Amino acid sequence: MAAPFKRQSPCFVRGNQALPAEVARTLGSLAGVVTCGTDDTIPGVPDVISGGISYSSIDFRGSNLSPVGFALQTFRTPDRPSEGDLALLQNQLNVYLATEAGVRSTGDPILGRLKGAKFFLQFQIARVRTAQGVTNLGPGEDVEHQLGKVLKNAVGASASEIAEVKTLATRLD
Repeated sequence: MAAPFKRQSPCFVRGNQALPAEVARTLGSLAGVVTCGTDDTIPGVPDVISGGISYSSIDFRGSNLSPVGFALQTFRTPDRPSEGDLALLQNQLNVYLATEAGVRSTGDPILGRLKGAKFFLQFQIARVRTAQGVTNLGPGEDVEHQLGKVLKNAVGASASEIAEVKTLATRLD
C-alpha cells in the first residue's frame, strides 16, 4: 500500500499552527501567483511577491497611521472607481493574503492589525467591480459586506479614517 500523500505547504507558510478553512482554501491559488523572497518581513514569514509587488513595499508597519489609514493612502482608486486597476489591487491583495496565511501559521500577534489593510483591499476590489457593472459577486464579496469587515478590523483607526471608508462605500460609479 502506498504511503499517504502529504501536501507540501507553499513557501509562505512556514509555521505549524492550523489555518482556518477559509485561509487554507486559498493556499493553492496563492501558491500559483505568489513567490517568496529570501528575507523575512515578519518573524517566520518571508517577503512575498505577486505581479512584481512585494509585501515589504506595501507593509503598513512602515507608516505612522493605523493599518486602515495606511490602506486609505496606499490602496487608492480613481475618483471614478470604475477606472480602478483591478490587476494592481489583486496583486496587492495576493501579497496580503499570503502574508496573512504565513502569520496565521506562526501565530504572530500582528494578525489583528494586518486584517484591517487586507479587508480594505477586498473592499476596494468590491467597489471597482461594482462600479464596472459586475453583478455576479460571490457571497461576501459585495461592498456592504466588505465595509463591515473593514470597520470590524479597523484597529487603531481614527474617526476621520472610519468616516472616509464609509464615504468610499457610497462612491460606486
